[in-house]
Order: sequence, then C-alpha cells, then structure tokens
Amino acid sequence: MARMPLAQRRRQLTEAAIRAMARDGVPRTTTRSIAAEAGVSLSVFHYCFDSKQALLEAVIETITEHYLTVVKEAIRPRTTLRETVRAGFQAYWDHVRTHPAEHMLTYELTQYALREPGFEHLARRQHELYCATYAELLEQVCLRMETGLRVPVPVLARYLAAMTDGLTLNFLVLGDTAAAAAILDMVSDHVAGLVQEVPLPSSPGPPLLGPALP
Repeated sequence: MARMPLAQRRRQLTEAAIRAMARDGVPRTTTRSIAAEAGVSLSVFHYCFDSKQALLEAVIETITEHYLTVVKEAIRPRTTLRETVRAGFQAYWDHVRTHPAEHMLTYELTQYALREPGFEHLARRQHELYCATYAELLEQVCLRMETGLRVPVPVLARYLAAMTDGLTLNFLVLGDTAAAAAILDMVSDHVAGLVQEVPLPSSPGPPLLGPALP
C-alpha cells in the first residue's frame, strides 16, 4: 500500500465513511466496513482515528464542507443582493437534490449522537457548525455587495440554518421540488429585506453587519 500523509489518509477514510453510512446507516457501519470501503487495512483506520467520536466529527465537518464549497462559489456578486442570496440557496439546493442520501445522513447523525451516551456534544457541534457556516456566508455576501444587515448576523444565521434544515427534511420526505423552490424564493425576499445598503468604510475593517449578540 502506498504511503500517504496522515491528513490525506484521514480525508480518504472520512469520505469512505460518508459513503458507507449514507448507504448502510450509521449503526450498521463498522470500522471494518469503512476500511474496506476505503481499500485500507483496519490498522490504518485505527492509526488515523482513535475513537468513533473523532470519526463522526470528521464526517459532520466534511459533509458541511461539501456544500459550503459550492455555495461560496455561487455567491459571487450579481446585479442585486437578492439575486446573490438566491444563487447561494440554489447552489445548496442543487446539492440536496444531487446528494439526497448524504443529507439524509446528517439527520441520522443528529439522532445517533443524541441517543448515544457521551456523543451528545457531536449533535451540538453539528448545529453550531451550521450556524457558523451561515454566518460566514452572510459576512461574505455583505462584504462583496458592500451592504449591512438590520439584524445581528448570529440571529439571521441561526434562522437560516433552522429554515434550510427543516426544508431539507421536508423535501426528503415529500420530494416536492416546486414547493421547495417557492420557499427559497420567499426566504430570499425576506433576507433581501433585512439588508440596508450602506457603503463600507474606506479604511480596512469588518463589514457593517449589525450589533453583536450579548
């Protein structure tokens, strides 16, 4: 077996774990099946991950990274801020429709972590990561479009994380693409209405993103 840097090997095993868990479910996925999926020995797996918690955290972060990458590319400045926001939602939604099993896995990971003693912090980490992701995206949009928000970024980020989480689950259950598109249009209008088009200061500094939460 060719030698590989540890970080690269961990990534290989994490991607293999995502495929195996999306196919077989979290409880039925074993370290042996993940190693087999990645084409490595079990000893290589244990060298890269010293616990199941470490593996699940890597899985959660990597799944989020999958769609964050495409959304970041999609939110380049467009004619209006509303168009920019809607393009970001569409990039996320395209990922949901293309990789439904991966998104279904995110809900299974939450349930598994909440039910497994000692794993509860992974569910918190998962949803904190969703909120942090939205906060990062909002800051990027405001910076690129030179705008500010009428509400604190953490509040709007939490709202959007809850909205997309619920909408994704609704789609996975009902499969109604048209209804999902209409909701994303409505939310895009809502977000655009929370923006105040205030020029950024000429000196370097953070964008005008509203007051921070206490």
